[in-house]
Amino acid sequence: QVQLVESGGGLVQAGGSLRLSCVASGRTFSNNAMGWFRQAPGTEREFVAAITWSGGSTYYGDFVKGRFTISRDNAKNTVYLQMNSLKPEDTAVYYCAARSGSYAYTQVEKYNYWGQGTQVTVSS
Repeated sequence: QVQLVESGGGLVQAGGSLRLSCVASGRTFSNNAMGWFRQAPGTEREFVAAITWSGGSTYYGDFVKGRFTISRDNAKNTVYLQMNSLKPEDTAVYYCAARSGSYAYTQVEKYNYWGQGTQVTVSS
């Protein structure tokens, strides 16, 4: 089992930045690919970013367009999502996810473990 706890969400004005953190505990963190997803009210959960177990490869949703950066620190069992140039349409609950395996998929169903989510609200 892997337990995930997100933090760093909040209210920010359009154009601002936030850094989300996700601390993992339980099974060995460094063997897991990690991802960030988001879900706005009335919508399906959407892929944001993912990173392989080594951190050597990263993947992003099309809407990110260079604004977000995913990274990880295996020594701290932590994955980050740096979000810059935030827009009102980025408002959502952001979820951290882990999967048993090194490959970083973009699909929700590929991830075994989920955090409770952290709210990000971007005002115009």
